[in-house]
Amino acid sequence: MSNQPLTTYVGVAHPWMCDTMGHMNVRHYAAMFDDASFQLLGHVAGVEAEGEPGRGWADVRSETEYKHETKAGSLITIRSRVVKLGRSSVTFEQIMSGTLDDVIHAVNRTVTVRFDLLARTAMALEPAARARAEALLQV
Repeated sequence: MSNQPLTTYVGVAHPWMCDTMGHMNVRHYAAMFDDASFQLLGHVAGVEAEGEPGRGWADVRSETEYKHETKAGSLITIRSRVVKLGRSSVTFEQIMSGTLDDVIHAVNRTVTVRFDLLARTAMALEPAARARAEALLQV
């Protein structure tokens, strides 16, 4: 992996995703960013995490800045990057832009915590996951 942003979502703003003003509704921005986060965190956790049902992620903060209207039919690409690592947390930024014109539509920043689903508590990032997150780290 390189420290370049990872393409984590490619899609389209369908007409049914738009509000009465013809712009994509915030609930669909959230869904697209959520789908993208599964891709990013999958790259961080790695293949070995698929066989460990007792571990997961818990988002503790998420903030979205809307920069450009997203109209029905807009082709969208989200690129994600890690911006900070803690003992048990990963802070990542996701940039949603037009696939054809690279105009930034929205930027999401999320803090998520590696979570022990059985103990219901934060846990330290596994060494291999930390190494993969560091490979995606950009400041």
